[in-house]
Amino acid sequence: MGRYAGTRLGRQELDGELIEDRTDAMWSRSVIEQGRVTSAPPLQRIVVAVDPPATSGKRADSCGIVAAGITGEGALYVLADDTLAQAVPSAWAARAIALWRRLEADALVVEVNQGGEMVRAVIAQADHEVPVVPVRAHRGKWLRAEPIATLYEQGRVKHVGVFAALEDEMCDFAPTGLSSGRSPDRLDALVWALTSLTHGARGQPRVRSF
Repeated sequence: MGRYAGTRLGRQELDGELIEDRTDAMWSRSVIEQGRVTSAPPLQRIVVAVDPPATSGKRADSCGIVAAGITGEGALYVLADDTLAQAVPSAWAARAIALWRRLEADALVVEVNQGGEMVRAVIAQADHEVPVVPVRAHRGKWLRAEPIATLYEQGRVKHVGVFAALEDEMCDFAPTGLSSGRSPDRLDALVWALTSLTHGARGQPRVRSF
């Protein structure tokens, strides 16, 4: 049973949860399942993407924190989802930096539409040595996600393990730009991570110990 924990099969067959694909969603669970692996090969570049909320508190959006990497051949691997809910800036910055350190990532990719200078300052206050790549959204969530969904359809993106909450957002992501009626914060971070790896400046990869 452990092998299927968190997967569509496990949640549906073992836990009795009925899971159906949304007909107008950008992703299907079958596509994600086909790209699931247990480990990643050596990666040329790793980033941790952060989609900060505009506010904090019980009704605030979560801070999306997703890590991904790319091989020299261009294969993409989703490595972690450390998204944090109802967090003050210092808390989500610490969470993102901890993941950056754990994975020995090359940079934090941070959306700066919501208080760009504040976002940079919060991260610098936590650790001024962390390389920050600021990104700014000029298009809606649906349009930004379309090229990434195409990469999944082409089989270029693999999930290392199961990210049930992230995958639920992906498979309920509607043309409205919402997932289950809420901002898809995990998905936003995923899109920024994979977009940065495929279209961003590569630079020199960090020397990792693993």
